[in-house]
Amino acid sequence: MSGKSSRGISRRKFLAGAGITGVAALAGCTKNPAATGSEGNGGLSGSISISGSSTVFPLAQAIQEKFVEKHENVNIDIKSTGSGGGFANHFCPGKTEFNNASRPIKKEEISACKENNITPVELKVATDALTVIVNKNNDFVDCMTVDQLKQIWQGGNNKVTKWSDVNSEWPDEKIILYGPTEASGTLDYFHEAIVGEDNEHRMDHQASENDRSIISGVEKSKYALGYLGFSYYTESKDKVKALGIDNGNGCVKPSLETAKSGKYKPLSRPLFTYPKQSALSEDHVAEFAKFWIENATSKEIVADSVGYVPLDESEKKEQMNTLETAIEKVNGN
Repeated sequence: MSGKSSRGISRRKFLAGAGITGVAALAGCTKNPAATGSEGNGGLSGSISISGSSTVFPLAQAIQEKFVEKHENVNIDIKSTGSGGGFANHFCPGKTEFNNASRPIKKEEISACKENNITPVELKVATDALTVIVNKNNDFVDCMTVDQLKQIWQGGNNKVTKWSDVNSEWPDEKIILYGPTEASGTLDYFHEAIVGEDNEHRMDHQASENDRSIISGVEKSKYALGYLGFSYYTESKDKVKALGIDNGNGCVKPSLETAKSGKYKPLSRPLFTYPKQSALSEDHVAEFAKFWIENATSKEIVADSVGYVPLDESEKKEQMNTLETAIEKVNGN
């Protein structure tokens, strides 16, 4: 298969070199049907395919690296397709065992999966602080209200085009917008939290499912603005500036602390992975899912390495109970 090995590569180097393309635990291999066996470290072997969110992608990659250190004969292929793109084109058609998502699965996606006898199991794996970014040389704004963001990103006939349209003290310059595609769960979440479900999210921005492209675009224009997951911002603090968000109680900057405390509203959000319940009958799939939840409380992996808020112990227990119930059900226990 094509794809780059993620084993032994630091997350910073990986993101810089690979962007959000698919990665494989073993390079140069031929993709095999999922199967269990007694080969290799830990007694597991087989293949796992993962699609979905670009936001969850670096976390999935970090968990993958740790897992294959113990189970070298399990091949894990991760592709960043966007949450919705993953559900529609990969997971619900039965092409992948997991789909990552930066927002909860939608009713219509559950129905699409059901048509193919696929039951998704919702597992929360972290919390993100969705981050609004501007150019480093932007010297006129450090914080925006939710209403100002709504003005900028709302579609319709009266779309904002210049910074001065939002605040007369801001420059009479065109706002250059960067953000995710319609397949992205990040766009879905931002749409609901900022623009509002009853309003249209404008789609005339420069859209990319590659978060590094959003960073690059904002970096190149003084009058640019964009949004993406906190993890990608943390890798690029020297290139762009994060704005604080005023939800009515003063300006709050995105951080692990403000996301965890709930102060960073309304842009702190849960992140998920969805294993296919039937695939949990395979030992290597079930063990990978368990490993992910066991390590979802890891400060080293989730916070320090990736840049998200880990689960607390009670959350981990709840997610593990959900997972174990699904495993028991598929195994007829």
